[in-house]
Amino acid sequence: MSDDLAERVQDVLAVDADEFEAQAKADAEVVKRELREGTFDNHQSIIGLEYEFYAVSDGRWSVNGEGTNALMRVPRRLLELMGFEKELGLHNAEMTTSPQPLNPHGLRAQSSEVRARLSAALDCAGSEGMRLVSDGMWTIPPVGETATEYLTDSISDKRVRLATNMSGSVRYHAMANGPTAPPSRTLEAPHVTLEADTVMPESLITSIQPHYQVSHAVDLPLFFNYALRAAGPLLALGVNSPFFPADLYDDDATPDEILADGWDENRIAVFETVLNAGDHEKVRFPNDLGTVEDAVDRVADDSTMVPMSVTRGDRFDDEFATLRRKHGTYWRWVRPVFDGATRSSANARIEFRPIAAQPTVRDSLAFQAAFAGLMERLPRQEHPAINIEWETAKENFYTAMREGPHGDIHWLDADGDAVAGAELYEDLLVHARDGLRLAGCSEEQANYYLEPLRKRVETGVTPADWKRHRVRDHLDDGADFETALQEMQREYVEKQSETLLEGAFSDWF
Repeated sequence: MSDDLAERVQDVLAVDADEFEAQAKADAEVVKRELREGTFDNHQSIIGLEYEFYAVSDGRWSVNGEGTNALMRVPRRLLELMGFEKELGLHNAEMTTSPQPLNPHGLRAQSSEVRARLSAALDCAGSEGMRLVSDGMWTIPPVGETATEYLTDSISDKRVRLATNMSGSVRYHAMANGPTAPPSRTLEAPHVTLEADTVMPESLITSIQPHYQVSHAVDLPLFFNYALRAAGPLLALGVNSPFFPADLYDDDATPDEILADGWDENRIAVFETVLNAGDHEKVRFPNDLGTVEDAVDRVADDSTMVPMSVTRGDRFDDEFATLRRKHGTYWRWVRPVFDGATRSSANARIEFRPIAAQPTVRDSLAFQAAFAGLMERLPRQEHPAINIEWETAKENFYTAMREGPHGDIHWLDADGDAVAGAELYEDLLVHARDGLRLAGCSEEQANYYLEPLRKRVETGVTPADWKRHRVRDHLDDGADFETALQEMQREYVEKQSETLLEGAFSDWF
């Protein structure tokens, strides 16, 4: 870490928090005025996607396979060559697609852009002996290090605590050094407890984040509240992080206990327990929205972890730059977004954050299509799912985190009848399909986008299930837990290398 990073963190910590809060509230009034004037209306639905990856060794230079698929740090110059963005950890890389209209051409453009850019990135990474992996959580630490060492290693520079393996983002480093920062953060999950003095353990996890831009900003609360009802069922189909790196488990935890007690989507627990520390509850299942102005006020009123100064330029969204900065640490599993470089591109959208990165691109894009289809159809139909109590929607979400689609998840179908299991997903996916049809897709096109999710319903197998089965098989063959876990992970990467760009998860079994 350089002196420059420590100095930049110190500069951030010197920002007056009260002044920052006051400016954020003033910016909120700007956004609410523009909302009343219709600036954020666009009269069409727009979709986008954020897609995170982590890097591992491809094993070409390993001896007897040792170190194959171990976590690797991505050189910053390589990220620039790939056209990807840095994320929290040095092993992370993120792609953000260009927003497109929700229609057959826009969906195809999203698919083509992801595949084109990822294909080029894989070639670029391959020259460095590494591979980008689409997954919910990494489990094989870098060669010569334990996961605990990698996640907790830090230094003190000018009395600033810096995580050794974190990217150079001032915002992330400042979280460990602010006046309200706790002395340590604790990652907690069944049979796992990890203490760290930075937010670096959050870099265990990777996700996809579909965006849906509403046509009329005043309608955002209705779409948002439907998204909360759909969050649990969609999360259940996407579970993909049932295991931590082996050395993070408690010494006295047996393989049978880990398999029996572990959750299907530990990514949820990692994000919540690491960042909800001290006086801040930053990551949670959000409450229903009443008005679009409420959405703006929630961001302005959210507790401030890092009051960073902003530079205001000539862009439209520079008129509320401090509020946008504050939104950067406004983490909810579903969250509203207001931005736009120009008045003509100003937009109000919903960012859907529960889904882990999936085994293949097609599976990841299936969630983008399903979410967009549901947003297009459910509000227009006045689907009875909106009558699901908020407390039930929240419980659905955390049941899905723990048990995937095998848990007791509640839904109301188009007739208002309570359904669960296969009936739930029949209703959900039919309406996702109908939403894509409303957006101009043929029935064949809509079914193609959603087929990976239908396969999961039909087979009863999620990526988390696949991982559990493979670990159990290796244990039954006599492997110890760490070996079983790493063999599973290597099989995951190997199968993904054959199917990431063109196949689907259902091809794996």
